Amino acid sequence: MQACCVAEVTGERTTVTACPSAARGGEIIEPLSDAEVVAQALTGAEDAYHELVRRFERPVFALVVRMVRDRTAAEDLTQEAFIKAFRNLASYDASRKFSSWLFKIAHNATIDHLRRRDLDTVPLEASPDDDDGSDLARVLADPASRGPDVAAGRGELAAALEEAVGELRPEYREIVLLRYAEGLSYQEIAEIADLPLGTVKTYIHRARKELMVALQALGWGPGGLVG
Repeated sequence: MQACCVAEVTGERTTVTACPSAARGGEIIEPLSDAEVVAQALTGAEDAYHELVRRFERPVFALVVRMVRDRTAAEDLTQEAFIKAFRNLASYDASRKFSSWLFKIAHNATIDHLRRRDLDTVPLEASPDDDDGSDLARVLADPASRGPDVAAGRGELAAALEEAVGELRPEYREIVLLRYAEGLSYQEIAEIADLPLGTVKTYIHRARKELMVALQALGWGPGGLVG
């Protein structure tokens, strides 16, 4: 079951609570852009808060749970991200993608959580260009491959790749997921993670090399990852 958040707005107070279903009360304002929904939320329209949760809680949770490898922690962090976003909604710049702004908030909450767990980080070196990684994108963007558990009936390669991604350093893992699971550009990732563009390319390059080694250790040759 995915993490689920419901926004309740009373005056200046915003609460986000867990719920067992993705169903939402009120009107679905699908035709509006994200920026337009945010504008409605800023007027106090509760349906607009619900709509933002409906659109984005699944991808935020999918990213966070694969970063922390703990569903309970991921649910808490997803809720924390939405609470912070709603409390600071007036600071959102409508010229930017709302998803990138929200991912940045989720990124900060997740990194703080990982730092509290004293997870290692790595130094930077050169900034080689990334290759296409089309197969990697296809597998990681598949909703069936999201989350730490291997879904029944998934292909063996998808399962092996998911396992390999889970073993990456947290900073590599996040960049790979933002790039190939969420389809973000290098520049968007750099803004979310507060990293130079060259660093993002470095992380992706190194992560792909580590994934190749991990897949080979699991019995998959180079052709299992790159088409």
